[in-house]
Amino acid sequence: MRPRETLNRERVLCAAAELADERGIDSVTMRALGRKLGVEAAALYNHVAGKDDLLDCLVELVVSDIDVPMDIDWKEALRRQASSTRELFARHTWAAALIDSRDRTGPNRLSLADRVLGVLMRAGFSPAEAANAILILNSYTYGFERERPTPSIQGDAVGTEEAQEILAAIPDGMYPNATRVAMEYAATLFDLDAAFDYGLGLILDGLEGSLERR
Repeated sequence: MRPRETLNRERVLCAAAELADERGIDSVTMRALGRKLGVEAAALYNHVAGKDDLLDCLVELVVSDIDVPMDIDWKEALRRQASSTRELFARHTWAAALIDSRDRTGPNRLSLADRVLGVLMRAGFSPAEAANAILILNSYTYGFERERPTPSIQGDAVGTEEAQEILAAIPDGMYPNATRVAMEYAATLFDLDAAFDYGLGLILDGLEGSLERR
């Protein structure tokens, strides 16, 4: 008989992330996690203090995957950080909302913020400007994920079905601007990556302009 794998904190957190991926973050309860691991829920309290601690630890687990290169141009470093964050959200669709809602003082979250601040301040931004830049970048990256279109995704493009439904629902002669947009996306796939890169480029170019003006 194959011996049972030893229960430890890392295994508990990985199983919780898998459960959230499979069934959504609301499904992550101590009882459900115990069933997934084949143990009584009480056994989990040897590794996490409770559900709140479990969720905070999940945030720490996933943000540790966000890449912030320290040895390249600052704009490229921030572009890579934003892309890495989106890759994280693609792997864990629950992550953006959970990160937004949990404690911000975990060591991995603080380390991430410290590295991004370092990239910005080494580029010449003041501490206050660097903090504002992070707020802008995070608001855009997290907001894009929360507001992204919901139709079926084919690769990095969104299908035309929802745009066609919106177009059909608009009364004739009403909302002409929305009609023009819906017509375009009813005929052409919406490229999520291109849309994200467009907005990110505007932000980075604006930050670069403010730095040059100083």
